[in-house]
Amino acid sequence: MGKIFDLKAEDGGIGVVTFDVAGDAMNTWTDKAFLSFDELIDELGKTHGIKGLIFISGKPDNFFAGANLKMIAEIEKAEEARNMLNLFHGSFAKLNAFDFPSIAAIHGYCLGGGLEFALACTARIAREGKSTLIGLPECNVGLFPGGGGTQRLPRLVGYPALEMILKGTMMPAAKAYEAGVVDRLVPADGDLLAEAKKLVLEINAGTAGLKRPTHDFSEIDAVAEMARQGILKATKGRYIPGPFLALKSIHEGIKVSLEEGLKKEIDNFAEVVLTPQAKGSINTFFIKGMTDKPKAMMTKGFQPKPLNKIAVLGFGTMGRGIAIDIIRNTQVPVLVKDIPEALEPGKTFVRKILDGMAEKKRLKEPVDAVMNRLTAVSEYTDAFKDVDLIIEAVFEDIKVKQQVYEELCKVVKDDCVIASNTSSIPITAMAKYVTHPERFGGVHFFSPVWLMQLVEVIKGEQTGQDAIDNLLNFSALIRKRPIVCRDNAGFVVNALLFPMLIETFRYLEEGNVIEKIDKAMLDFGMPVGPIRLTDEVGIDIPYKIFKGMGIRQETLANVVESGRMGLKKSGKGFFLKDGSVDPEVLPLIAKRQPRDLTPEQIQDGLLEAMVKTGKDLLDRKVVDDVRMIDVGMIWGVGFPADKGGPMKWADLTGVSKKLFGENFYK
Repeated sequence: MGKIFDLKAEDGGIGVVTFDVAGDAMNTWTDKAFLSFDELIDELGKTHGIKGLIFISGKPDNFFAGANLKMIAEIEKAEEARNMLNLFHGSFAKLNAFDFPSIAAIHGYCLGGGLEFALACTARIAREGKSTLIGLPECNVGLFPGGGGTQRLPRLVGYPALEMILKGTMMPAAKAYEAGVVDRLVPADGDLLAEAKKLVLEINAGTAGLKRPTHDFSEIDAVAEMARQGILKATKGRYIPGPFLALKSIHEGIKVSLEEGLKKEIDNFAEVVLTPQAKGSINTFFIKGMTDKPKAMMTKGFQPKPLNKIAVLGFGTMGRGIAIDIIRNTQVPVLVKDIPEALEPGKTFVRKILDGMAEKKRLKEPVDAVMNRLTAVSEYTDAFKDVDLIIEAVFEDIKVKQQVYEELCKVVKDDCVIASNTSSIPITAMAKYVTHPERFGGVHFFSPVWLMQLVEVIKGEQTGQDAIDNLLNFSALIRKRPIVCRDNAGFVVNALLFPMLIETFRYLEEGNVIEKIDKAMLDFGMPVGPIRLTDEVGIDIPYKIFKGMGIRQETLANVVESGRMGLKKSGKGFFLKDGSVDPEVLPLIAKRQPRDLTPEQIQDGLLEAMVKTGKDLLDRKVVDDVRMIDVGMIWGVGFPADKGGPMKWADLTGVSKKLFGENFYK
């Protein structure tokens, strides 16, 4: 294996360093890359006659994608982080000290530590193209730029650097040029290396005209306070170390010399890298990547069934949402079946949602063109004979579903894949009503379908692997994030929510008020509290599920039996329209032995309820991979991304070892 950084002298005394982390799809700063770069810089310090230096990637669509996050996640001590950063900063300081110009010739991703590398050079030149993205996205993964980004970028572009860093903005080459991050642009078909050589000559001749204004940071205190308020708004008041320590580094560092500012950055980075929020965010980044491409989750070598026509049975809330996602994301015609009186309201609703998307420029085609792919019928016509995939989304009653499957199987071809969007009825229980049950599985969407990324792909006892792979292919076509599980009450997401809700209502019955319980989970980072969530999805839903499981939850039973199904569903629930608790619901809350819990105890209790269920799912092989649980909870119910999912968070906070003696993530 050759050097990662390979120096070759060109005519005219210009050195060209081609770098390539062999064997990896992208260049990232690994331990080996750090050492290789430092060796190169030391070698350059001993080399005479160099008039300029150009750094260019050996990969076709990647400059440098930043630090290797796996390596970052494994740091356990502040000293490890300091040693890494001292090497990094030391090499950049030596680069800055050379008496010849250095040029970062950028094509493809130039992100995080890659941009920090480029910022340490004299100038930057970038080739335009779809794959060229430039920015410092570290705050999006719970960290912040620790390779000089919080110090060099503000000094280069001024106050706009705060937003770029805190929002993790990633810009195409042209926008980076407009912002002053890049000094020269090269067309997509231009010769990047040749243009970089020209820039070296211009700099040496004094004709480059590089914009290096001296920025006025006299208002930095006020600007930093505005930025702090912006962070608090984005985090809903929660303290997440990454952005706050990024801001602290910029705010304090800009008031001192670059050298002193870099020291402050190192101190703050050594702190942030050890936080559970950073490690949780990195885990979220990795499990997102694992499910970004559902086709990669299919059996290796599997050739999916072509989907030339898809049918949806049921044109209610879920059926409408499923139809919307198919017709807006694919060119596949969709056949929807329901009773006659449901068809026009269904089509009206679909058009309304599509019109809203068009207004926000989220549709690639005119609404009429998208709607033309939708056909609504009330009978099993001949059009069903060539359907390749059917999604059943009818009323949650096994007798209704039995009738639907028995009628359906008489009209569709034998190799048509059939899937149920059920949220509570076992796939295995319904399979006996489907001919060729190996083609039958579950595909559980979350509401509203067009906004929620997650879908649970469920394998019943008779479901064939081909059916699962075809449903993963379908998930990819409609741009969903799938998790795969075996048949189980509540599948994955609802299975974890059920015990959490049981604990929630136990706490309520012990005298902990609704506002206190919900606020505790909002402070934890959940998008809504558990009692408001119950109200919004319909109080009767968990009531029926618990009843089916043989559980009578007294408060839920009292509320539902009094006619309260939720504010949106029946006009009455736990809350009033102004968001406050409805005082009329309070007498319906059952009473237990009082127990006054702190917000932390509420958070810990509800998390432990989820984690114990997750452990059970793993033990019973409902899921084969703990990451499936965390993906489900983050993208299914909004579990905070900086926590990494309930199972990862249990590892990071010691709950896993306390309960089970070991971590879930090995």
